[in-house]
Amino acid sequence: MKNSRKIWILLLVFLGVVCLAASGILIFFQLQDDRHSRDTISDLQASMPDPDPSEIPPESDNLSGTEPSETPVPPSPVPDPTPEPTPEPVPNPYESAFLSNEDMAAWLQIPGTVIDYPVMWTPRDEEYYLYRDFDGSHNQNGCLILDTDSNLDPLTTNLIIHGHNMKSGAMFGNLTDYESEEYYQEHKSIILYTKECLRYYEVIAVFRSQVYKKTDQVFKFYKFFQADTQEEFDDFYQNIKALSLYDTGVTAEFGDNFITLSTCVYHVERGRFVVVAKEVESGDRYLPLQTPDAEQQN
Repeated sequence: MKNSRKIWILLLVFLGVVCLAASGILIFFQLQDDRHSRDTISDLQASMPDPDPSEIPPESDNLSGTEPSETPVPPSPVPDPTPEPTPEPVPNPYESAFLSNEDMAAWLQIPGTVIDYPVMWTPRDEEYYLYRDFDGSHNQNGCLILDTDSNLDPLTTNLIIHGHNMKSGAMFGNLTDYESEEYYQEHKSIILYTKECLRYYEVIAVFRSQVYKKTDQVFKFYKFFQADTQEEFDDFYQNIKALSLYDTGVTAEFGDNFITLSTCVYHVERGRFVVVAKEVESGDRYLPLQTPDAEQQN
């Protein structure tokens, strides 16, 4: 009897040691993946741009600070303003990254956060970068992935970007911080660098959802890509506003474009945490990418 008890104790100790060793190995490989991801991103960020988010216009036109006259004076005729010239295209700050991997569709940046990554798009296999780094090597962090049914050229109404919710904070590991309205107030802007231009977005809704069964007759945020009619737009817009954890005060109308960031959460089976932002401004337009062949021709 005593020998049997000793055997069980030794077996439990052995299993405990094996579990600890396995956990240590997993942590080691995860740290290796995190380091490889950071090194890869750092190499791509050799010339890090520092964009200036869209400025809020002044609330009043009385910029002089003087009191308005008691007797209004009829304004003098003002000539029509001369239209400003269209800004010339500029070099793309992420040109080298685009040229390094043709699967890169854009670069996503949320100022003030660690979210500052390339976005991959592989219609041939949407999950190709699910567990691969930018260079194609195996990595549990994976990459940010643009949904196959989203498109930048021609631009679809909604761009859906998926990313892993990593415990280390990599990829979309900190996206759930948007559950705090205070955090939202400090991180309203989302920036997307594409091959053609710079796009500014402002967060419009934050909510929890899930991937439903095909037969479930409910709003499925991950099925909305294009609004060709007012009805299609209203269905998406009214649902995201109703689901939002707080009112951002940002409104939208038919014709607006959106970006949707989605990551896994575990409040329900196949849960998702979602941040939707509306495009508020287009920034610089970029010159065509200078491929080596093009440079030789020039």
